[in-house]
Amino acid sequence: MSLPPAKASELKQIIHDRLLKMDIHGRIREVLSETMEDDRVTAHRPLSEGDFLHALQCRGIIDEVMKDLQISEKEPATDVGSESPFKSVTHFVNKDKIPLKKTIIDPSQRYLYLQVLGGKAFIEHLQDPEPLPGQVCSTFTLHLHFRNQRFHSKPVPCACEPDLKEGFILEIHKDGTGDGSKMVDATTMLSLCDPAHLVLIKTDTASETTLVSSYFLDWRTVLSSQSSKTCFAVELMGVGSECKVPAGILTVSLELYPPLSETLSFDIISTQQSLERQKTADKERLFLVYAKQWWREFLEIRPSHQSKLVKIFAQDENGVNRPVCSYVSVLRAGRLLESPRQAARFVSLLAHEKAPVVGGGGSKQEQWCTLMAFMCRGKGDCEDHATLLCSLLLGFGLDAYVCVGTKSKGLPHTWVLTRGTDGSITFWESLTAHRYLHQPIDPDSPPMAPQHKQSSPYRTVGCVFNHQTFLANCQPSDAVELCLFDFQNPSCWKAMSEEALRSVCAPGSITSLPPLPPLCAPSLDPAATSNRLELEMRYLISEHRKDLDLATVWDDHISYLLSSALSAYEMERCTGVSCGNEEFQDAVRRAVPDGHTFKGFPIHFLHCNARRAFAICLRSSFCEEIVCCRGDNVRLAVRVRVFPYPENACAVWLMFACKYRSVL
Repeated sequence: MSLPPAKASELKQIIHDRLLKMDIHGRIREVLSETMEDDRVTAHRPLSEGDFLHALQCRGIIDEVMKDLQISEKEPATDVGSESPFKSVTHFVNKDKIPLKKTIIDPSQRYLYLQVLGGKAFIEHLQDPEPLPGQVCSTFTLHLHFRNQRFHSKPVPCACEPDLKEGFILEIHKDGTGDGSKMVDATTMLSLCDPAHLVLIKTDTASETTLVSSYFLDWRTVLSSQSSKTCFAVELMGVGSECKVPAGILTVSLELYPPLSETLSFDIISTQQSLERQKTADKERLFLVYAKQWWREFLEIRPSHQSKLVKIFAQDENGVNRPVCSYVSVLRAGRLLESPRQAARFVSLLAHEKAPVVGGGGSKQEQWCTLMAFMCRGKGDCEDHATLLCSLLLGFGLDAYVCVGTKSKGLPHTWVLTRGTDGSITFWESLTAHRYLHQPIDPDSPPMAPQHKQSSPYRTVGCVFNHQTFLANCQPSDAVELCLFDFQNPSCWKAMSEEALRSVCAPGSITSLPPLPPLCAPSLDPAATSNRLELEMRYLISEHRKDLDLATVWDDHISYLLSSALSAYEMERCTGVSCGNEEFQDAVRRAVPDGHTFKGFPIHFLHCNARRAFAICLRSSFCEEIVCCRGDNVRLAVRVRVFPYPENACAVWLMFACKYRSVL
């Protein structure tokens, strides 16, 4: 692997400095002197270079130098060449050939080393200027999911030929019970049809993310390589309305470690892939025939059913139509989420954004994202939020379903429903984490009989579904307030065959189903991020007041007291229970002297951009009144609390406050 001249010079300087530190020259002179004295004692032959090197080796000088110069990994490598990582000291210690990354190489396991060697033909960024050092610019980040393992690359500047160079060590393990310790052979790996899911995300200068491409890579072509290594180009397509338009090209290298002793022929691999595609196509065709017949039967029940929102298929980001039940899975978050309500809070922190249509005047684009693409992007439409929340609630053992219908003003909407063992029905709004207890109105009750007032914003419901059930509403009215959610009653709900759904929606049933990715733990340091945002906010407030010819004096004690209020606000969002405000109010009363006035303004954000947050805060007249406060003995306070969640979703709470002497 060749190095650029600058890197080579830097490496030479590092080695030179290390040798000077060891006083290598003095030690060599000592060994040379001792060797020459020994040679005079023998006096039989002249001293050769080989004798001198042998003397250095016997005294352990060479081993000590090599051990001291051994390169350890203090941070991930930034440059990845075409050499194998199992030979490169920038990734591994030569002595043991064990990776210094989080995953330790197990010599009894098989690994796939996937390298991205660069990108090209990203035409959209053809005119982008090369960013200057230190300049903030838009970036590309490549995310990868393979068999319950997730990774992401370092952000690189967006360009026509982005410098996307990264290596990922992927573990290939056997699924069979009791065989996890055995190394998989080529035949076993051929049956592992799980693809490597590549998701390319663009992040602009305002920290807004865009899904560029979502690609499923079949890695099994490496099984036919005699060297267990192959390299090829991957054409990434766009998403949504641009799913037929190329977004760019990535050069990808695959290498198996340890290498295969026996490889497979390319014809065998092609035949296996063709059989899998044929089997998937047959199952999907049979399900489509069944779905059409089921839909005809549903329309025969009542002609008005034609207008109900019964969604059987939905299009993902790649333009592929899939049954809606395949978008829901039983998803367990391990220890990252502690309760269903905390799961609802997490989902609500992922931003809501509709997929736009180019030239469509803001009209809605049909796009239900795969779970991996949704979580990597960090935002999506209400369908993405509802399917994720339903998956998490199923993981917590609840009887959860996604509802498809309309809300106020007749706008299409999706939300989540859970059924209790006592028959109670609870609606969960995935965009806000609000919960509503459903109590239907009895249309046959006397006119003067009291009725329950509906608290939910939902107007109609056409169908409900989860990972193994699909039910269409066949009641006379699809109004939510009149709806009975008795799913075992065929006169109220028409169910699809669970066996038919299982044939195309169960994990592993067909190869076209995207694998279920795990949730990633947050990497944000809440204390450090909170401190940084708070300092930035203080600077912005001081500069804003300076423009108004106002001095700024901070009250650190009041700022600290605001923390308890922000903690109480987040706890209330998570649990629905308000607590802690009494202590905060009592502390403020003690901190504000008689004759002084206290004002506070809390606000909530889903991002960590201080300038964006401050600009939005100033739109509030109440916040502006605090920031621009004039009076006698004015003291200002600001507090920021960042609460991180999985996938680096974060709840950012800010509170501005001031106290001043009241003047009549």
